[in-house]
Amino acid sequence: MQKILSYRDLECWQRAMDLAVLAYEISHKYPRFELFGLAGHTRKTAVAVPSNIAEGTRRTPPGYIARLIDALAEHAELETQVIVAARLGYIGNDDVTAFMELSGSVGRLTHGLLRSLDSSE
Repeated sequence: MQKILSYRDLECWQRAMDLAVLAYEISHKYPRFELFGLAGHTRKTAVAVPSNIAEGTRRTPPGYIARLIDALAEHAELETQVIVAARLGYIGNDDVTAFMELSGSVGRLTHGLLRSLDSSE
């Protein structure tokens, strides 16, 4: 197992970065009138997931746990926004499937990291 020297070494952060990029690519397909609505909010939320994971690594254990909880909250918000976009017909099933697969991985990895920190308290 590789030693974690930076948040960049965390698999949950790496996958969350991939998810943020995918969210940007997907939201680019939204109608132009959504640029400052759902598309903008989706992008902001997508960046918040890996940002909170990274920020947590620079805090004390209780702060780290709090940031991971924030990341998971943003993660749920992001999934909801993508589901709304799908229901509005802005994106197709292939995009939703790809997003949800990667999103599920991010959620599982982040929950795992949270459990490992929570049990070490």
